[in-house]
Amino acid sequence: MRQGETRFLNTTGSDAYDEYHALLARQDAMRLRRQMLFPARPPSPTAVPAQVAGCSYDGGADQQTITRYLPLVTPFSDLIAHLYEAMFEGHPYLRGLFPDSMEFQRVHLERAFWYLIEHLDRPDEVAVFCARLGRDHRKLGVRPVHYEVFEAALAEALRRSAGERWTEALEQAWLRMLRFAVAAMVDGADEALAEPAYWNGTVTDHQLRRPDLAVLRVRTAEPYPYRAGQYARLQSPLLPHTWRPYSLACAPRPDGELEFHIRCTGSGGVSEALVAHTRVGDPLRLGPAQGSMTLDDGLTRDVLIVAGGTGWATAKALLEELALRRPPGGSTHLFLAARTLDDLYDTAALAESERGRPWLRVVPVIGEGPGAAEDGTVADAVARHGDWSRHHAYVSGPPAMVTAMVRRLTAMNLPADRIRHDPVDGTVLPPSPGSVRSTVDLRTGSNT
Repeated sequence: MRQGETRFLNTTGSDAYDEYHALLARQDAMRLRRQMLFPARPPSPTAVPAQVAGCSYDGGADQQTITRYLPLVTPFSDLIAHLYEAMFEGHPYLRGLFPDSMEFQRVHLERAFWYLIEHLDRPDEVAVFCARLGRDHRKLGVRPVHYEVFEAALAEALRRSAGERWTEALEQAWLRMLRFAVAAMVDGADEALAEPAYWNGTVTDHQLRRPDLAVLRVRTAEPYPYRAGQYARLQSPLLPHTWRPYSLACAPRPDGELEFHIRCTGSGGVSEALVAHTRVGDPLRLGPAQGSMTLDDGLTRDVLIVAGGTGWATAKALLEELALRRPPGGSTHLFLAARTLDDLYDTAALAESERGRPWLRVVPVIGEGPGAAEDGTVADAVARHGDWSRHHAYVSGPPAMVTAMVRRLTAMNLPADRIRHDPVDGTVLPPSPGSVRSTVDLRTGSNT
């Protein structure tokens, strides 16, 4: 074992964890075979009645009820603490399916609650969102019975949080919301039975570009389907059960090799494990590709790409794909932000991206030191360089940069449906009177 790995690796239950996933894979294979032989699938054991699972579900009414009683169950940190306590008290074996530190899961669940509440009056959007979530949760070993346990734990948590002010209306609105979400998640998981729950990969190259930043190349045992601009959740064997999202830094390649740019954002987390304690030949696990920051089929407009930090990974992948299928005569502008010149960690690849591509213009925006831009922030630089209202825009990088850039582009009359960006790790805001407000993202910018 390499120096420094002992504080990461927790072997307790890891063999049982692998055996559990092997069992689930066999069960999924049998379910898929039954589906192929008998396409008429029986209802899921956790499926909700048709009037709830379908478009007739009155999410708006439940949204109003949940919002009215929010003061009884917020802050959600307390509700979620009660939920996990109740779940593990009744089913101690479930604790082994979670990482040692539950903080990321608590934040993740809090954002999911806010998302559901804010969008509950748009059930079609919620169903699509939850179907993707169900597909992704297969890698965690989540089964329909676990949703039933979660529902019972949520009901108990609502009672503990609300105390004497608990009401039947409060609980039933929450449970209807959960059942609607679960039905979509189960459907999403079932639709993904033909693909692996996760992909096993091997690190083929590991380059430290800075002490806190590494470029990894990974080859999977089976073909890994994805599109340029998407991201994948990675799990290191040094931190079992712990998954973090990272952008793919390449378009699909004939050799199937994948590239990731990882910046260490904290001590003891996945990013440190990947940057400082991972070597060539080490195994990794990859969840299914996610994200909609992809080029439209039949792209006809010019493209604007704004990237900062390791957001360059997404930009690099998009440029690779644009080189293959950009519209005839179309142009692309790339604004690449960095704090200093030294923070441009992938200059060789950047130079290669420019070489022989007259349709591409690259504008570095350096924040301080030699070569510092006179324009100020990258948002200022973009605003001063032209009219982007007829472009398709792609923004990737630190959350604050992405937020500022999206706001600036919107103010410059670029329609929101033509701005695609990395999900932003925002702060969950409490509801204001008469409304529900939140900034929600299940792919956080804090990749520790």
